[in-house]
Amino acid sequence: MAQKIVVDPITRIEGHLRIEAKIENGRIVDAWSSSTAFRGIETILKGRDPRDAHHFTQRFCGVCTTVHSMASIRCVEDALKIQIPDNARLIRNLIMAAQNVQDHIIHFYHLHALDWVDIVSALEADPAATSKLAQSISDYPKSSTDYFRGIQERVKAFAGTGRLGPFQNAYWGHSAYKLPPEANLMAVAHYLEALDIQREIIKIHAILGSKNPHPQTFLVGGMAIPVDPDSQNAINADRIAQLRRLFRLARTFTEQVYIPDLLAVASFYTDWAGIGAGVGNYLCFGDFPLYEGGGKESYYFPQGIILGRDLSRVLPVDQQKITEYVSRSWYTYAGGDARGLHPWQGETSHRYTGPKPPYEWLDTDAKYSWVKAPRYEDQPMEVGPLARILVAYASGHQEVQAVAHFALNKLGVGPEVLFSTLGRTAARGLETLLLAQKAETWLDQLTDNMGRGIYEVHNGEKWDPASWPREAQGFGYHEAPRGALGHWIRIERGAIANFQAVVPSTWNAGPRCANNHRGPYEEALIGTPVADEKQPLEILRTIHSFDPCLACAVHVLDAKGNEIIRVKAL
Repeated sequence: MAQKIVVDPITRIEGHLRIEAKIENGRIVDAWSSSTAFRGIETILKGRDPRDAHHFTQRFCGVCTTVHSMASIRCVEDALKIQIPDNARLIRNLIMAAQNVQDHIIHFYHLHALDWVDIVSALEADPAATSKLAQSISDYPKSSTDYFRGIQERVKAFAGTGRLGPFQNAYWGHSAYKLPPEANLMAVAHYLEALDIQREIIKIHAILGSKNPHPQTFLVGGMAIPVDPDSQNAINADRIAQLRRLFRLARTFTEQVYIPDLLAVASFYTDWAGIGAGVGNYLCFGDFPLYEGGGKESYYFPQGIILGRDLSRVLPVDQQKITEYVSRSWYTYAGGDARGLHPWQGETSHRYTGPKPPYEWLDTDAKYSWVKAPRYEDQPMEVGPLARILVAYASGHQEVQAVAHFALNKLGVGPEVLFSTLGRTAARGLETLLLAQKAETWLDQLTDNMGRGIYEVHNGEKWDPASWPREAQGFGYHEAPRGALGHWIRIERGAIANFQAVVPSTWNAGPRCANNHRGPYEEALIGTPVADEKQPLEILRTIHSFDPCLACAVHVLDAKGNEIIRVKAL
């Protein structure tokens, strides 16, 4: 007999997410993804100066703190046909690389690891055996018996207080956990180590962006931070040295800890290479330009679409083929909810009068989420690190193919296993390795430019609204940690006439559309085994593999479409 279960809230994510699933014979046969909070910055932006958009859109979220700045600025630059200086490109790449590396480390260790690692089991580990295990997979210096014994004692003392904080309600002892105690202790030690590492890595944003979260040096036409070896208030030799130390720290941790841990954990869970495949369609806008003005041909991560898990061909991306549906979302389009709208014509209007929390079950036959349903040529698309790695792999990207083959050979599997929950998690680690290594190249290029006297970081052309066309529209892309992010703007008489953002978690977390196609979260859960319906750990594994960020994915309005609150800083 089928049984319906609910997981609400999904924890260890940004924002509020509810999953309802129908289970038959121990496997999920249907699923519904619902965001239960809402947003609205698109409405707030109307009538404002386009050059200010990035200051507002950054506040979509407090986790991926640079990504909406990047997409907003690029959509304005696209609308006004502005090309930025080369140093601005390099600084942007460095900021974005730091964001992705730090975000992925946080995700693997602090948001996703506990789906695979049993902390309680770590208390039974032999520290000497743990040391031997750690040294067998890496030459990371912190691998002594005393080190792991100290970690174990700290965890025991913490557990003895009875106040376990974020670990209080986990499913410890669940039958789906497979790691031996020593592997669990090693993972717990690196969980704690990663807390310190991620704090150091993000100092790159303070150096290049003046602060974190929400760096302040992004600017339409370039960057608002000078490159000058003779100035203390600029990127100079001392700051280059600081950046080099921090990027090397990120690379060392990724190479010696993150990747070995990823492969060690994955070796115990190879059955998850056949679970969580999802919609099988993947979208990547492409990003990290290697030279300015080269368009999509210059991206380090290439642009492309893969359909039906077919790695034999990569299709081009045309952003004008993107639409958003609200037929199953708590919004209303003026022309009817059955059609999809391109973001340039997008609407963020809310006239929903149906049931609101608290409720026992969603009305999944009607509208059931605050997230819209994006589609590309009416097909659901998965976005994220897996999409980027697959598109690059299938495009013949040599560096991506090299790290992918290294990981696959270590596990003794083929590239087909990437279409899975395990593949999604592995792709994030591989991308972290690639960016941690590539960032040092971009830093070298910035240093070389200083040596040649190339200091320009901003293009003042078309800064004055008097030089703008009466009407313009632009598309801004960014491959954020969680995937393809798009901002669309329409400018009329120097002001924003319409603004829409389609974010990674909107692509992935969206509900069914007018054609009744499931969204990627929903489809990825189909066929997932659930050993204990009261402790659905397996649902968390697949959903966390996407790294949900629902704060970005939804829209904030009250029941009448009005601004909810106004905050004035004095």
